[in-house]
Amino acid sequence: MIPIIALFIVATITIAAVVLGPRVADQRVVFDDAPDQPCAFGPDMAWIALKTENCDAVVEAIGLLDPVASNWSSGIGTVYDRSLGENRLFVSPPVNGWIFVIGSSLPHPHGRTFIDKCTPLLLHLSQAFPEVQYFASYPELDLFAWAKGGAGRLVRAFGVSDEGVVWVRGRTTREERQLGLKLFELRGVRGRRGDAGGELLMHPTQEHVMRLAGQWSVNPTLLDLSPFRTGRGYVGFAPAEWRAQRHRMSA
Repeated sequence: MIPIIALFIVATITIAAVVLGPRVADQRVVFDDAPDQPCAFGPDMAWIALKTENCDAVVEAIGLLDPVASNWSSGIGTVYDRSLGENRLFVSPPVNGWIFVIGSSLPHPHGRTFIDKCTPLLLHLSQAFPEVQYFASYPELDLFAWAKGGAGRLVRAFGVSDEGVVWVRGRTTREERQLGLKLFELRGVRGRRGDAGGELLMHPTQEHVMRLAGQWSVNPTLLDLSPFRTGRGYVGFAPAEWRAQRHRMSA
């Protein structure tokens, strides 16, 4: 039953990305800014959750470029669009005391060969807001990550890709353990059984990322299932310095 529900949610978000996106008029991208209800998101996406209701403060803290007012439908449609979403972000209106920064142009944990741009960003945001959380879920890339921090510290961070564990800080949280995550660096053994007959989970899944987000703050795949106050946020360009960059090879 759960896989069917998850498939329905993914299909709904995919349709929303196609139907609810911004309009193009006179070679200009026009974003609808009429306040609306939250839209679901999460699959094949990265986002930051910030404990605040001040949208303008978030825009300033992340250095969003050329921000334009946008409602949920237009913002989520933008970040899921293959062309428009490549370098844009959506800063959402507040939901239950949280504001989301959503977009694939956020920094990702790429591994040792790349400069870590995710940790410095989260440390910066943790100084400006009471709590900051980061999530990424890209099943096609086998990339799943999450982190949380506050008071200028990153208390937990974990990321795994097809290269294995690529990002780890702090101890496993209680919420991670409650999900049954056993984070071993073993690959291709999902069907293996332990001595007690229980399944050994060797790699997190998209479902784990969404459930963990729900434990820490808000599960974004469920946003359209409950009534929230209407609002509008901003769409803008991500800072160029966030782009993935490899370490220079020393001679």
